[in-house]
Amino acid sequence: MHTHTAPPDTPLPDRGGGMPRWLPRAMLLALWLVVAFGLGLWLFVRLQSLLLLLLISLFLALALEPAVNWLHRHRWPRGPATGTVMLLVLVLVAVFLSLLGSMLVGQVLAFASGVPAMVRAALSWINTSFGTNYSPTTLLDEISSASGVIEQYASGIANNVWGAGTTLLALLFNALTVALFTFYLCADGPRFRRVICSVLPPRTQREVLRAWEIAISKTGGYLYSRALLALVCTGAHYVLLVVLDVPFAFALALWVGVLSQFIPTVGTYIGGAVPVLVALLEGVWPAVWVLLFIVVYQQIENYLLQPRITARTLDMHPAVAFGSVLAGVAILGAPGALLALPVGASMQAFLGTYIRRYEVAEHPLLSAAEKREDPDPAEEGEGDPVPEEGLQSVSEQPTQEKE
Repeated sequence: MHTHTAPPDTPLPDRGGGMPRWLPRAMLLALWLVVAFGLGLWLFVRLQSLLLLLLISLFLALALEPAVNWLHRHRWPRGPATGTVMLLVLVLVAVFLSLLGSMLVGQVLAFASGVPAMVRAALSWINTSFGTNYSPTTLLDEISSASGVIEQYASGIANNVWGAGTTLLALLFNALTVALFTFYLCADGPRFRRVICSVLPPRTQREVLRAWEIAISKTGGYLYSRALLALVCTGAHYVLLVVLDVPFAFALALWVGVLSQFIPTVGTYIGGAVPVLVALLEGVWPAVWVLLFIVVYQQIENYLLQPRITARTLDMHPAVAFGSVLAGVAILGAPGALLALPVGASMQAFLGTYIRRYEVAEHPLLSAAEKREDPDPAEEGEGDPVPEEGLQSVSEQPTQEKE
């Protein structure tokens, strides 16, 4: 007798529980990403000072490269051309600092010796003008006591020779590091760019080289134009202060020139306030003339000098420049304030190059002054004028009859 045996039961696939095959691999990948992120963050914290020096060197190389390229076009090898430009800049900075330092030291000593006479003159003017009775002797005694505290603090700093020497060596090492990186980035710029482009597709290579060219043009041009404007501003204010016989003329003129050009918006007011206050010690009219000259010169610079000097460079909007400086200070501190303007100039150039722009529609909100062909009803006492296009584009409001 034939017996029918049932086939063994085949196991059904488990659709409810169990681990998907991709989950272990995804967990391993996530673990590797966390480890890589932690390692990268640790390296960034440890190498933060070195990265800052590299960033400063990069922007110095971008600023020097136009001059190096000019020498290279005149059959100079890039190495000697870079060394010559850096040596020339170093000599100019050293001469400038030596002249400025000696002059500032002499003027500070003269200012310290002339403080009692200026205090007596100021108090005499205050007592005569406002009917007060302030004593110069009491104020001079307080200044002398404050000077004694300052001298004690200075002597305490001078006794800490080891700390001052360590700080000086650190600054010297950082300066040499920046100079070395700047030299190699500028002298071997074409080779460095060739290495970067060798790992990129041809289309990406063109975009990278275009961005690099914009950075060189805008960074170098912006710094050169600002330096020239600072030189002109310093010379003009120096002539005025010498004519008015204001003390510390060179230091005050240099203060105005540097701050007004390299600190946007507020630098003009901060730089101009100090010469006005110093001139006020010589009298009211010298301070008034200094203030008027600063205001007039700023208008001449904004509408005549700056458009001509910065014709081929990027002229940043004051709000953009001021925001760039604040962002640079918040991110990198004092070096960020110096690097903010070149970075902002390059970013604005990148946006202007790569962002597509469209024709703007006509609207009263986009014009400084609305052009009216019809007479203004406000002049006839019928209320404020209302644009007809604005009413038609929004809605039609029902009118109410006046009772």
